[in-house]
Amino acid sequence: MMKIVDFLVIGSGPAGRRAAIQAAKLGHSVLVVERGRKLGGVSVHTGTIPSKTLRETVLNLTGWRERGFYGRTYRVKQDITAEDLHARLCKTLAHEVEILEHQFCRNRVAFHTGTARLIGPNEAEVTHPNEHPIEVHFKKALISVGTTPHRPDDIPFDGEKILDSDEILELNEIPRSLTVIGAGVIGVEYASIFNALDVHVTLVEPRQTILPFIDVDIVTELIGELRDRGVDMRLGCKAKKITRLDHSVLTILDDHRIIESDMVLYAAGRTGAVRRLGLENCHIETDERGRIKVNPDNMQTTNDSIYAAGDIIGFPSLASVSMEQGRIAACHAFGAPLPETRQAFPYGIYAVPEISTIGATEEELRKAGVGFECGMARFRETSRGHIMGLDRGIMKMLFCLETQKLLGVHIVGEGATELIHIGQAVLNLGGTLKFFLENVFNYPTLAEAYKIAALDAWNKISVQRKLEKKSEAALSPQQPNLTPNPQPQIAKIG
Repeated sequence: MMKIVDFLVIGSGPAGRRAAIQAAKLGHSVLVVERGRKLGGVSVHTGTIPSKTLRETVLNLTGWRERGFYGRTYRVKQDITAEDLHARLCKTLAHEVEILEHQFCRNRVAFHTGTARLIGPNEAEVTHPNEHPIEVHFKKALISVGTTPHRPDDIPFDGEKILDSDEILELNEIPRSLTVIGAGVIGVEYASIFNALDVHVTLVEPRQTILPFIDVDIVTELIGELRDRGVDMRLGCKAKKITRLDHSVLTILDDHRIIESDMVLYAAGRTGAVRRLGLENCHIETDERGRIKVNPDNMQTTNDSIYAAGDIIGFPSLASVSMEQGRIAACHAFGAPLPETRQAFPYGIYAVPEISTIGATEEELRKAGVGFECGMARFRETSRGHIMGLDRGIMKMLFCLETQKLLGVHIVGEGATELIHIGQAVLNLGGTLKFFLENVFNYPTLAEAYKIAALDAWNKISVQRKLEKKSEAALSPQQPNLTPNPQPQIAKIG
């Protein structure tokens, strides 16, 4: 069987579905191939949506948001089970799939379940265990297959006690203790979520810090909160060996310490899902982790007729950015004007508490030699923070000393991923400190933190300028006195 289409999309995650719909709206025939049983890809079934749903379920059932008032022992449901977590997850995923199917139907995007393999620059073969292979001829194609958890050969994964970040969603019971190996985004998210369930968590990371791309003050605040909540942080240590016992798992570190826990979650990186994709038949280049190399301006691979977008091309691996990458790829593929792209995009980490950031960090500005000042606000300084019982949470804003333009916003705390969009709008529109000083924010809201942080920065800049004037005056050469010296008066004696 043979099928001819304008646009073949391999993978139905955020990048794939956005590209497919964009191409369809441009009037082209589109076929989306997904090897999973349903639409959505990794994002809907094992990644973004499930992990965030799990987080929200835990926060609701544990009464986490109310513990500031009622104490750490407060719970909405005393005995939380794995079934409680799965119930909400199933409802959410079913709803997401239903929305995607409706979008495809409305835009006349064809969908086929199966595994696609590229057999030439403009040809692919789609196979399914219960069907005859389909040969697809296409003008353009997009690879958006996402990634899979990195599974080193020396880690004895068993799907029961030693798990990867996909398998952790299929828990039959909630462990009393959990060792998380890898303090990247996924590791930190799951470590903090299970800690909120009152699971004793040990976080192991070979580097001396966590989330190195996040502003240091935000990371310091997060580490401080996790340690206050009892998370055991083993930084600068590598897991040397993992051994399963009858009812527990031993993790041996390279500094000879041993951790015993009910379960181990290995969350140290992900690998591009390019195996059996046939990239070698199209001369498409990848790196050592299977990530496809593309032109970042248009998402084109080393093969002119094939594009790639989403997690498969690497950083930032965000669903929001992946959607835009897919749209850019579809527009470029069919000669449509490319949407304007912004250099600054928000990054969200759905840990407990949330982290969100946009723009430059303090370290980046120092490295670039840019003069800046920062303003800080703590959520407990806002009336809304008091109402919500928030003891932690900070907002940090960075402004250019010379122009007072906003350069970066970094937030850790409740609602961070929602609050960041105010900063995003101001930053991408070239706004300055003046915007925050002169505009009124709803009261009481956490968004008031923007004004508090801006006032803090304004005070610091004002002091800085006064000091600069004093410094200039002190360092300027003394002007000579041009008036003649008066003759000294000699007192007469007698």
